[in-house]
Amino acid sequence: MVGEMRALLGGLPTPEQADAIWEDIWYHEAHSSTALEGNTLVRREVEALLKEGKAVGSKELKDYLEVSGYATAARWVYSQASGKGGWASGGLVTLTEVRHVHRLVMTPVWEIAPHPDADDNEGPGNWRRHDINPFGGGMKPPDHTQIPGLIRDWVDGLSSASRDQAPIGEFLARHHAAFERIHPFLDGNGRVGRLLMNLLLVRLGYPPAIIQKRERDRYLAALDRADRDDPRPLGELIARAILDNLTRFVLPAIAGSAKLVPLEALASRDLSAIALRNAAQRSRLKAVRADDGSWRSSRQWVNEYRDSRYATLRLPRKVRPDKEGPR
Repeated sequence: MVGEMRALLGGLPTPEQADAIWEDIWYHEAHSSTALEGNTLVRREVEALLKEGKAVGSKELKDYLEVSGYATAARWVYSQASGKGGWASGGLVTLTEVRHVHRLVMTPVWEIAPHPDADDNEGPGNWRRHDINPFGGGMKPPDHTQIPGLIRDWVDGLSSASRDQAPIGEFLARHHAAFERIHPFLDGNGRVGRLLMNLLLVRLGYPPAIIQKRERDRYLAALDRADRDDPRPLGELIARAILDNLTRFVLPAIAGSAKLVPLEALASRDLSAIALRNAAQRSRLKAVRADDGSWRSSRQWVNEYRDSRYATLRLPRKVRPDKEGPR
């Protein structure tokens, strides 16, 4: 089924084909999804940690390990977009994969700061054996004895993806909210739930959806509405997040060399979106500024800027003549 859906939707460029875009999304997701849970690392610190292995700043070790674990799990999720994952199955997600994602996310931080209420059988990858207090909106997760059956039903319910007539955002909203209601683990359910949502997306041929930290209140309110059988606000939030990343993937593939697109869609390993924005602001890159303040350029203009930039780097340095003249 997964292969059929990917073929229908055209699929994504693999990490090898669009490495710079995938990497930028990776940094963004690792920062945003952990920040939703209270992680204090800023984007610059996340990039330094994941790109260079440096713990920049003076945050608690737990914060660095949370980001590291999440980033490892996100890498595995993204690998499924290329069809090269080692967990091939006939369904969209398996029980083993649910537990695998939780193990990847939680193991680094659990080794130095396990949940204080956890028993020996509640570590990374294992279902909770405690009951959970009601959430702020009043919804109470089910008794822990019900989890194996409920999570199996959740996985089985994903098989309806090929027949579901609802928009993709609403489909994901229902299943994401259902996972969070089950709350199968003692800790890490929010992070794992968002990663599983993105696993569904990349296997269906969509890019990951990233819920931004600034949208935290709206996201939690939308989850509460979904718990009350109204998934529309959460579906809209997810759909907009998908659209943001579709811009990065689809526009470069369909736009002609002269078509104006957002700078994020033109970024590459040697020219990041930030570098392109700086060049546009300094009038070194031909670009047009939209009413909302964002910049747009074309592949042709970026190539011209790249050529002129490298030509400047190759120019021989002028040697200052000796004041006393030749000897």
